[in-house]
Amino acid sequence: MTGVLELRGVTKDYQVRGTALRAVDGIDLRLSRGDFVCVVGASGSGKSTLLSMIAGLTTATDGEITLDGAPVTGPGPDRGLVPQAGSLYPWRTVERNVAFGLELLALDGVERARRVDWYLAETGLAGLRGSLPRQLSGGQQQRVAIARALACEPDVLLLDEPFGALDVQTKEDMQVLVRQVWQDTGATVLMVTHDVEEAVFLGNRVIVLACDPGRMIAEIAVEFPDERDLAIKRRREFLALRASIEDVIRAEQRGRASRNGAGG
Repeated sequence: MTGVLELRGVTKDYQVRGTALRAVDGIDLRLSRGDFVCVVGASGSGKSTLLSMIAGLTTATDGEITLDGAPVTGPGPDRGLVPQAGSLYPWRTVERNVAFGLELLALDGVERARRVDWYLAETGLAGLRGSLPRQLSGGQQQRVAIARALACEPDVLLLDEPFGALDVQTKEDMQVLVRQVWQDTGATVLMVTHDVEEAVFLGNRVIVLACDPGRMIAEIAVEFPDERDLAIKRRREFLALRASIEDVIRAEQRGRASRNGAGG
């Protein structure tokens, strides 16, 4: 089975003025094919650093990251990354942005065109294929970034707070889109977000990270049906789960503040 991502004891240290600063400490995590896992935590909990290591953009100081049993040693088409800002090529049309990764793969023209057409339609961009990024709204640009990452049909899709800069309405539209794309493609998805409501709506598991250094303090199953619409956010069970995760984060922050105060 493809798309099985495993992290064992993953740790990341940075050197700051000659001193080792630990950003991520001993993360153990396993995602099976078709999982949608969201990682939440306060600023400084190492969420983006963790995603960068899985994407192969940063090397872990210790521990191991594997995909289908093979060590992750650098970037690859088996992992698609959508960053906080879509980072589209401004001189390329929507169609050519989506096709970019495909140009690096050994695909014939027919298959390349089929994938571009399918992912443009899947993300609601078929009518904008000839547009340039500057002609698009923020939400449309993020749709292009998602389509570009998915067109290579990666085993794992990595989302790094992709909706953080969007207004509430557009953000919720994108959440519904991502859930639908996930169901249609069967991809394994790992998303980091600071928005607990978003994590509960999108994920089937939520991982909570503590700060200084980033480490796992909770793993919570989200046992809502896969078929979800925005109305679920008003349900009592949803609000209760959201509140319980927020309580975990707040309790950790209070504990950290207390420890720092005691140490001062």
